[in-house]
Amino acid sequence: MNPEIIIYTGRQCHLCDQAKDILLPLLKLKGLSLREVDITGDETLQEKYGLRIPVVTLPNGHEKGWPFTAAQIMRLLS
Repeated sequence: MNPEIIIYTGRQCHLCDQAKDILLPLLKLKGLSLREVDITGDETLQEKYGLRIPVVTLPNGHEKGWPFTAAQIMRLLS
């Protein structure tokens, strides 16, 4: 199983779609998989991420909230 990046999202989140468009080429390049977690309906996740989605959690534990660029994510993955 490939290491994964987790993206915390919500329903009808256009910023989340933009974030996934940035991440998908990086996933291929780095051999990572993406796990999408919808925070809707999870009180704990809504408290933690509700105002910041999309939020990405990298395999090394670093988190990056929106906005971010591909270059920023690549630096965090290095």
